[in-house]
Amino acid sequence: MRSSLLFPRIKHARAVRAPRPAPPVDDRVSTQCVPPSDSLVEYAAYIDGKKIYALGIPDALELVREHNSTHEKANAFVWVGLHEPDAPEVEWLAEVFALHPLAVEDAVKAHQRPKVERYGDSLFVVLKTVAYLDHDVLTATSEIIGTGEIMAFVGPDFVVTVRHGLHCPLTEVRERLEDKPKLLNRGPTGVLHAIADHVVDKYLTVADLMQAELEDVEAMVFAEVSARDIGRIYNLKREMIEMKRSVTPLQSPLATLAQRRMIPSEMREYFRDVVDHLARVCEQVESSNELCNSILQAALARSNALANEDMRKISSWVAIMAVPTMIAGIYGMNFDNMPELRSAFGYPIVIGVMVVVCTLLYRGFRRNGWM
Repeated sequence: MRSSLLFPRIKHARAVRAPRPAPPVDDRVSTQCVPPSDSLVEYAAYIDGKKIYALGIPDALELVREHNSTHEKANAFVWVGLHEPDAPEVEWLAEVFALHPLAVEDAVKAHQRPKVERYGDSLFVVLKTVAYLDHDVLTATSEIIGTGEIMAFVGPDFVVTVRHGLHCPLTEVRERLEDKPKLLNRGPTGVLHAIADHVVDKYLTVADLMQAELEDVEAMVFAEVSARDIGRIYNLKREMIEMKRSVTPLQSPLATLAQRRMIPSEMREYFRDVVDHLARVCEQVESSNELCNSILQAALARSNALANEDMRKISSWVAIMAVPTMIAGIYGMNFDNMPELRSAFGYPIVIGVMVVVCTLLYRGFRRNGWM
């Protein structure tokens, strides 16, 4: 199926037009030509810090390029947001924005490592997203951390974001930028910084929640009366590894991004701030991972200690019960010539010996901490 059937191109005049304000909501619904795609979240042109509605993506791009060609400060851009698109949709956008086919292939397939790649005058950035999943009852098989991906194509006058997964939506980022025209005036790199900062802030939130979860499990392990669920601890360990796999590989690409010549000098300090936050997250994840290892080892050690303690108690009671069993077994052999068989006090004497020996054994084991 041809991609032009999914995203119809908009025919329009070539005359230079000034950015037009957003039409009323009722008029916008009837006149706006939205491409028939369920994956399209939103698109708009941003000129001088203002959101400009256009009839279609090509129309918005032409508005932006007309503005940038007539103004000294070219800070206008188009932002297109997609969620789990199909290949024809991304391929159509690749034609409109001249995206590299290798980056387009990665954006469609997803499951990529965090990276920053340059293709001509545009950047392709892959960010892993994480989210803490709430549970009424946390079990050994519960999924605690959900992961996803955000891929961003950043060019001189456009930003195309492709999101995979249900976590970390970018609606909050778009609304925050639209409320502050000064941030939108930073251009496409300002949007990229806002997205990266949003993702890293989510890292911090999830890392803090995981730290709190580990502290609860640690208290459970060292409690006097505790179930010491090894399965739950191992589940936390597995989730910490998943988060480490998502967060740690982003350090190097994000650090190099702040040094790239395509990033304006006034924006580099903002990206370095995001790198510092990411370094803090990586340190916290690493320390939490080590703490989880220690908790797991402590839980295993406590389980072994409890098992040994139970074995000592069982052995103590077996030893105590062995005395009357042995005496009763000897006197139950029915020999004719056995001491005290004909004595009137034989029975109470044997019972007394059993009681005395069992009492002495009980006190001895209790004194040594076996019971």
